[in-house]
Amino acid sequence: MNIKVYCTPHCPWCTAAKEYLKSHNVVFEEIDVSTDPLLAEELIKKSGQMGVPVIEIDGELVIGFNRPLLDQLLHITNEKEK
Repeated sequence: MNIKVYCTPHCPWCTAAKEYLKSHNVVFEEIDVSTDPLLAEELIKKSGQMGVPVIEIDGELVIGFNRPLLDQLLHITNEKEK
């Protein structure tokens, strides 16, 4: 899977999303949109959003830290919740 996390360093939801992905051993590319205006513009064009995180999974966008959608797209099952 090709996974990109568009984020900024001081965003608590970005940190939470990245930690969640790491806790499930999901490999992703972190893209800090605060350091490059062209990357920020690319994100806005892709998602229609100015906020982060935006997580791209094989071309499908997840806006914000949407755990249920991440679980679905990444086939994560949370044994504790069963």
